[in-house]
Amino acid sequence: MLPKLKIAHMLPRIPVIQGGMAVKVSTGRLAAAVANAGGIGTIAGTGLTDAELRSEIQTARSLSDGYIGVNVLFAAKRFSELMLTALREKVDFVISGAGFSRDMFQWGREHKIPVLAIVSSARLARLAEKLGAAAVVVEGKEAGGHLGTDRPIAALVPEVAASVRIPVVAAGGITDGFDIARMLRLGASGVQMATRFVASRECEAHANFKAQYLAANAEDVTLIDSPVGLPGRAISNHFTRSIAGALRSKIQHCDGCLKHCSAKFCILDALRKAVSGDTQNGLVFSGEFVGRIKEILPVQEIMDRLVAQMEQAFIPEHSTP
Repeated sequence: MLPKLKIAHMLPRIPVIQGGMAVKVSTGRLAAAVANAGGIGTIAGTGLTDAELRSEIQTARSLSDGYIGVNVLFAAKRFSELMLTALREKVDFVISGAGFSRDMFQWGREHKIPVLAIVSSARLARLAEKLGAAAVVVEGKEAGGHLGTDRPIAALVPEVAASVRIPVVAAGGITDGFDIARMLRLGASGVQMATRFVASRECEAHANFKAQYLAANAEDVTLIDSPVGLPGRAISNHFTRSIAGALRSKIQHCDGCLKHCSAKFCILDALRKAVSGDTQNGLVFSGEFVGRIKEILPVQEIMDRLVAQMEQAFIPEHSTP
């Protein structure tokens, strides 16, 4: 029997949360597919309008009666509006990345909806627990998108699990069921996976975006200096090269999407370009081990394979086939 992940009222059959990838990579359709397959689905709210977020939540609800939540980047200027929209739509949970605040946990209590925080250290995990987090997602250096640490997930999970009483969800570089089993053995209650679900049929990112994932090798993954103020992991392309070094390109316009922005480039514009198919002039975030993913599969098949691999990993060494 697989280990169980329980966060507030949520008790999924499979201890997997699908990561919320913005902009419009983790949509309602993808979240619903993961929920239907026994995991927890997440819609990325960052970069959406309130109406667009409501639409994505309603789409997910029309396709699934499983667990559906919303991820919003705390660094986004419209964080509070988007979080409150998600709470009013009565999602199963809200998760915040790139920071958190006392207010967001209070809003969750008022709406009786669990709030999760993405953290990168035991200190931040303890603070999130103190403020009212229902669980923490501890993210290692292997993750895609914005990074809060240069430490590997295998080093962080035992430290965080020993420092808090709430569930600990491991994230970063997890691509198969054997990786999941390893994280559970290290003390995690479950895992969050994002990169693996981009290469799914239900992901609504452009075919060119998915093709970048399938073609990428280890040497194609790079770090960028994001205007959010954190390093970010992405697939190397014309855009990442153009923003590097002294010859980086000038910002063409600003959407005003961040609370604090370095103005190196417009991250919202860069993410929108990539997900729409312009993968040379846009930003293609991915995890460190994207090169291990070589086929696009239905979400159900991805989840079935994860379960089979986990079950294989948890067979006692002394048992015989």
